[in-house]
Amino acid sequence: MRLKTSLLKEPKHKELVSCVGWTTADELYSCSEDHQILKWNLLTNETGLVVRLPDDMYPVDLHWFPKTVGAKKQTQPEISALTSTDGKFHLVSKMGRIEKSVEAHKGAVLAGRWNYDGTALITAGEDGQIKIWSKSGMLRSTLVSQGCPVYSVAWGPDSDRILYTSRRQLIIKPLQPSTKVIQWKAHDGLVLKVDWNSVNDLILSGGEDCKYKVWDSFGRLLHSSTSQDYPITSLSWAPDGEVFAVGSFNTLRLCDKTGWSYALEKPNTGSVFNLAWSADGTQLAGACGNGHVIFAHLVEQHWEWKNFSITLTKRRTMQVRNVQNDAVDVLEFRDRVIKASLAFDHLVVATSLQCYVYNSRNWNTPLIFDLKEGTVSLMLQAEKHFLLVDGSGLYTFSYEGRLISSPKFLGMRADVLNAQAVSLSNDTIAIRDKSDEKVILFFDAMTGKPLSDGKPLTHKLEVLEIALDQCGPSTERKIALIDKNRDLHLTSVHHLGKEPKICKIGSMVHSMAWNDSANILCGIQDIQFTVWYYPSVVFTDKELLPRTIYLKDGSEFSHAPHILSYVGTKVTLRQGDGSLVYSSVPLYSTLLHEYSTSARWEDALRLCRFAKDQSLWACLAGMAMANRDLNTAEMAYAAIGELPRVQYINFIKEQPSKESSLAHMLMFSGHVQEAEATLLQSGLIYQAIQVNIDLFNWNRALELAVKHKTHVDTVLAYRGKFLQTFGRKETNKRFLQYSEGVEVDWEKIQAKIEMELFKEREKAANTSVRGSVASRHL
Repeated sequence: MRLKTSLLKEPKHKELVSCVGWTTADELYSCSEDHQILKWNLLTNETGLVVRLPDDMYPVDLHWFPKTVGAKKQTQPEISALTSTDGKFHLVSKMGRIEKSVEAHKGAVLAGRWNYDGTALITAGEDGQIKIWSKSGMLRSTLVSQGCPVYSVAWGPDSDRILYTSRRQLIIKPLQPSTKVIQWKAHDGLVLKVDWNSVNDLILSGGEDCKYKVWDSFGRLLHSSTSQDYPITSLSWAPDGEVFAVGSFNTLRLCDKTGWSYALEKPNTGSVFNLAWSADGTQLAGACGNGHVIFAHLVEQHWEWKNFSITLTKRRTMQVRNVQNDAVDVLEFRDRVIKASLAFDHLVVATSLQCYVYNSRNWNTPLIFDLKEGTVSLMLQAEKHFLLVDGSGLYTFSYEGRLISSPKFLGMRADVLNAQAVSLSNDTIAIRDKSDEKVILFFDAMTGKPLSDGKPLTHKLEVLEIALDQCGPSTERKIALIDKNRDLHLTSVHHLGKEPKICKIGSMVHSMAWNDSANILCGIQDIQFTVWYYPSVVFTDKELLPRTIYLKDGSEFSHAPHILSYVGTKVTLRQGDGSLVYSSVPLYSTLLHEYSTSARWEDALRLCRFAKDQSLWACLAGMAMANRDLNTAEMAYAAIGELPRVQYINFIKEQPSKESSLAHMLMFSGHVQEAEATLLQSGLIYQAIQVNIDLFNWNRALELAVKHKTHVDTVLAYRGKFLQTFGRKETNKRFLQYSEGVEVDWEKIQAKIEMELFKEREKAANTSVRGSVASRHL
């Protein structure tokens, strides 16, 4: 990816250009010290004078009122906040009329920014004060008074905090008066510019020490550039938070959100004092010291899927290369490309007005449909459909271009959603709630309605990243999540009224991705590349989980690699320096998933015998138990030396009825309550009591015996034997109470137990006979 820049031969402004601002994706306003505001139309390449400002008014900063608030469009006329050196800010209409001028500061007003919902304007002055104003220009409060100028200010993502400069320091101040202020030394010289992105919650700063830095919202340094040739005079995040631009003397640089540089341009501009991205994130404008306004747009973006490699060569042109046969196709579009995604054999391209859907088998005839808004900020694909996110909402489309659903929820802000906060599968959409980051909302992809009776999943910590698995039936859909502690957890999307079971499967996980064709999860865990061949084993036999993991030394990757995709057996990673590296995962695990899904257990056994890999045997054991194939499970457990489990599986096989077998399989997986409920539902009261006795749940065993008025003496007898073994006396009041009136006779108890087992066998035999008779009649 790089910036393609354009400059006019002669500058339109006669003096330094101090600020620029976009009204639409193709219309820009620029303000200069020659007292002129010019309007630039990029479609017609026309430039016109909007207004000539008074001779004593020198503009410093310009910010247009936000067009959308969450999912609602603003209805009021477009207006901008223009700050100037005379201590005033001015509310200026699109026609150039000054609607209102407000005395704001002593000395120059160095920055003016609307918050994200347009309810407040913040100004920062040379007098060291920061003030908040209503949208009509009435003073609400003086938030900060310090002894040095505030050169730059930015709103936090939720408009509840501000970030500002104080000499060499950066300060985050919440608007709530009693909340803690975060302050840290950011640069070795004056901090000149800051920006705070609402989508990724990251902070940018640039200073006179000729460095730009990336910080998280707690003030922790994520990236520091090497010392540049000149001080950093401007910087700006792209709206989607994926890239940012940095301006300096005769320098324009494009960087990834992690800090590494995509491209460096050296235009003849003088210092770039202000940078602004268009709302769709495809175009960049800069205010230059020599009177020029520099324009740049993103080109040479790159996408890969299996044997296809696609490059955006021009604003409206893509080149598709099939690396297997070197066939090249060129795709032309009517409007400029804003977003694109290539996965599951489909290329989806969003332009400023339309969406194009290509099938990889035919690049000549795309399916085209119109878009409501031209600001698509996120695109996700699943095998059967894809998801578009724009400023007003989320939309699921089929690959035939049909709108399937549009999920909505209370407090939804589509403008701050990113790939870490949204996940899509064939049947489910998962969204992390921005207002409470511990909460994950689930929606049916086909209807857009909330799943699980609208009850969201609530984790105990803030969630950083979510990912839905891509294969299998919707009832078995799983979601992996990384929380604030960098722990990786797995849970089911469907809970059937039960409390969700969230199982931890990894720690210090920085990045993850599901495989496209099997439910295999890979991640960067500490300094190792880790693959969980069968993560769902944690719900069947969690002690098998460490045995089903494939580890690869991460030393071959540089600092902080990030997983981009896991397709087939190939994992694509982006290293900390921006380079792409590839790693392969053995194919056997994918084949094993395929055999398990289609219940080809003989083939699965043959594969494990051929591969001679203990992790595959462990996966097979978990898969067979999950699918209740006891014979395969027995062989797999025997192969990894788990003899106690082999014995228990034989014990399950010997159970007289299906209900008992099912209950003991649930017990095997640690689902005690479900096992007990299964037995009680089938009328097997003694077996339910015995399960609790075996687990030493004495109070529950006695409770069941008393409730069903049977086997109270059995419970007392086993309890007495247990205490006798350990040389202890009974202290439990309930047991003491019932033991007074009940005589314990082991012979009678044994006879009763045998009678219960006999009844169960007889019942099971009658059920099977009735079943075979019914099948004959059919």
